[in-house]
Amino acid sequence: MSRSSTTPIAGEDVGLKPALLPFFMKRAALAAIAVLLVVFFIVPVAKLVILSLQGSSGLTLDHYTEMLRQKRLWKTLKDTFVIVAGSSLLSILLGAVFAWFMAYTDLAHKKILHVAILLSFILPSYVLTLSWSSFMGTQGIAAGILHWFQPEAKPWSMYSYGGIIFVMGIHHFPLVYMLTVDVLKKIPRDLEWATRASGAGKWKTFRLITLPLSLPGLTAGGLLVFLASLDNFGIPAFLGIPKNISVLSTLIYEEIIGFGPTAFARGAALSVMLGVVAIAGTLLQWLSVKKIKTADTVIVDDSPRHLLGAHRRWITVTIWGFLALITAVPLLSMTALSLKKAFGLPFQAANITFANYRYILLENPKVWQAIQNSFTLSVVTLVICLAAGSLLAYVRVRRPSLLTKAAELAVALPYTLPGVVFALSMIFAWMEPVPGWNPGIYGSTSILFIAYVCRFLILQVRTGVTAFMQVDVSMEEAAHIFGAGFWRKWISILLPLLLPGLLSGAFLVFLTAFTELTVSALLWSSGSQTIGVTIFSFEQAGNTLYSTALSSLIVLLIVAGMVVLHWVQKLQTKKGVRQP
Repeated sequence: MSRSSTTPIAGEDVGLKPALLPFFMKRAALAAIAVLLVVFFIVPVAKLVILSLQGSSGLTLDHYTEMLRQKRLWKTLKDTFVIVAGSSLLSILLGAVFAWFMAYTDLAHKKILHVAILLSFILPSYVLTLSWSSFMGTQGIAAGILHWFQPEAKPWSMYSYGGIIFVMGIHHFPLVYMLTVDVLKKIPRDLEWATRASGAGKWKTFRLITLPLSLPGLTAGGLLVFLASLDNFGIPAFLGIPKNISVLSTLIYEEIIGFGPTAFARGAALSVMLGVVAIAGTLLQWLSVKKIKTADTVIVDDSPRHLLGAHRRWITVTIWGFLALITAVPLLSMTALSLKKAFGLPFQAANITFANYRYILLENPKVWQAIQNSFTLSVVTLVICLAAGSLLAYVRVRRPSLLTKAAELAVALPYTLPGVVFALSMIFAWMEPVPGWNPGIYGSTSILFIAYVCRFLILQVRTGVTAFMQVDVSMEEAAHIFGAGFWRKWISILLPLLLPGLLSGAFLVFLTAFTELTVSALLWSSGSQTIGVTIFSFEQAGNTLYSTALSSLIVLLIVAGMVVLHWVQKLQTKKGVRQP
């Protein structure tokens, strides 16, 4: 009798090993990813917390009690509250006004206006700070205008509480605008019509219908601004430190660079305090955004609800004038200052020179080294984040599970923490990863590579998640049915559809890394200084002409990058339209 093809005989390979091999490989890959997430994203934060509790006799709260007994900390907490609250209120007010005009009125050229609104946030905070300090300085445009009316008049000093609040407020208000404008567009106009038909006026309709229904966007935007203000280092560092005005982020920086036997421990304690507040605020902001997402099924109404009529022209001019005042005019003032032969000279043809640009580009090797460092760091961060972030986003969307959600939360942790807190955690993690072993990462460019990838990876993940959610899974299933393999599916199907979204995330990663200051301020060492650190060092040393010249070049590079990104996205859109 012939043997059945399914009946094994002695000594025959039954195929268990080939069947189990993919299973074990998958488990090994998941275990490796979990280890990497723990080592690079969880361990640094854990070490920070442990160091803040570590004393000579074991775990203790002495570092916290020591800091809480200092008058300087309480003054810093007060200053932090005043600055963060004041700038957040200003951002909410400006963001709500611009969101209402963009969502409800018939302003012309809204697409261009949308980009102009975002410009003050796209610019690095320290560049915006330098532009305003130049504009309002004793040699700035504002002083020149005041001198026409009163020769002894002095412009408002940016080096004050009010100056910090103002610059921080105009820098962050686009966050409120972005989270509020779509919420306003989703408010059913039938409710507003019904209220108006009941005899209510425009203001009463706004108070009873529009404002309550827009609160989720305003709340989410306000909390996001609160977190951004709490995290911001550049603005209070440039404008506050010279006048002994400290917020928590700058106080941590000053503690660490001050050294001392307990400097790191005190900095860790302050960082934990700041980190707890930031995480609590992030949870509240997440809940607010979740409320907005519950209304995602509502159709966005882009048609105007209020016609400006005869007022349209002067309102449009006013809006453009305000946007020019908070961004373009100060940038022009900064550029004009960078072209002067010496600080204090009037801006005249005889005093204009390109010597400052020649110095920073050709005569000072440290500046060129900083540009090279920032560019290399940004490119490497972009490549790694583009690959790893897109893969994690794909798994998060196509294979949702508790593990992928936990991975996303772990990746988001470094970006959730304020930059100074995260930088300090990286120092503790890589100064001595294993007791008694120093791999030489801390104090080199390597720690900046690791820090940049860990901190900015979530930007690519979130952008990738949005891109993958817009591609129907049926397209992948059809590719499998017709025999397309893994690489063929990605090259022929997914990449052409996902490229514009993924490139947007990659550009955001590159731009954020290229202009980064907060993390680099604590992690840089000789030979690894970045553009942000170089500008900060110039300003701290009083070399304003050099800092403004380098900042002007940064603005030029940002504008060029935005033009290239727009061209690439437009090209991809045309290709997508041409495809059958």
